[in-house]
Amino acid sequence: MKLSQLPIICLIFREPPLALKLNKPEWDLLIRQARSANVLATLGYLFDSEGISNHIPDQPRAHILSAQTYAARFTISLQREISCIQEVLKTVDTPLVLLKGSAYFIVQNEAAKGRIFSDVDILVPPNKLSDVEAALINAGWLTNTVDPYDQHYYRQWMHEIPPLIHLKRQTSIDVHHNILPKTSKLCPDASQLLASIVVSAEKNIWVLAPEDRVLHSATHLFHEGDFTQGFRDLLDLSFLLNEFSTLDNFWANLLSRSVELNQTIPLYYALRYTRLILKTQIPAEVQAASEQSSSHRLKRYLMDALFLRALMPVHDSCNVPWTGLARWLLFIRSHWLKMPFHLLVMHLTRKAYRRVAGKDQH
Repeated sequence: MKLSQLPIICLIFREPPLALKLNKPEWDLLIRQARSANVLATLGYLFDSEGISNHIPDQPRAHILSAQTYAARFTISLQREISCIQEVLKTVDTPLVLLKGSAYFIVQNEAAKGRIFSDVDILVPPNKLSDVEAALINAGWLTNTVDPYDQHYYRQWMHEIPPLIHLKRQTSIDVHHNILPKTSKLCPDASQLLASIVVSAEKNIWVLAPEDRVLHSATHLFHEGDFTQGFRDLLDLSFLLNEFSTLDNFWANLLSRSVELNQTIPLYYALRYTRLILKTQIPAEVQAASEQSSSHRLKRYLMDALFLRALMPVHDSCNVPWTGLARWLLFIRSHWLKMPFHLLVMHLTRKAYRRVAGKDQH
């Protein structure tokens, strides 16, 4: 995919004032792409920050305001859910460490504005995992992952226990003990992540350090095989990088931290594709240093061909030739990164059989 073929939504997130030049069909396309990518409210907040919201035509403005209203209501529900989790975990001697969207929300990162997501993610020390799970179950969170193989898959190989859903509220929580599966050769030392957490003092809730928030976001996006929210996740990275770039020594700390946590490759992709797709400002020396993680030119061309397709919103207007193939190949890649070959063959064989039988849960 050529950068000249970028969808209209990319062009507007790169240069928001271009929206003032759109005609009605272009506005219609932009709204549909943004809604498909789950970033319509985020687009509205971007227009607000640029001071151009009052110049948006009435019809698209109505769609944007509706999305922002929904996002505002979502934050009320999210705050309540976090408070419920915090109350439950008072019985466990461990800090409440939020990840991803809920973390961005609790410390008011720019990436939180307009962001909608389906579950709360937390990180707990491995030695507290059973205590946290027991406390949540006693408070009404249950799992629908009952198959013995699925339980084994999560507890022996993955970086989280099976997802828990609250019996009454039907809200979901993912309890992580790391940011990558145990079986991945790139799995970091979780104790290093927990040693650097920072507190939101007024709420006594913890989040990863700024550099680790970026690395986790990058790891989540570039190790996963589902790109349904890929464009939104790329926006998260862009917002985080822009916000944290004002911190003292942020870029140097980010590079060194990626080495410590064995996450140099996802960081390279994060810097490369936020810059190429969203025009995120990355210092040249930082980009050059990160490129040492992927210096093979042929590999770079191949990954560009895949990621420049897969990271677009899942909308017909954003598809170019081979988009479906690119997403499928990256799905295969995600499993290759997740576990060694012998486990991968066994798991995919069982997964294929269960899918045919209609029993697959993950």
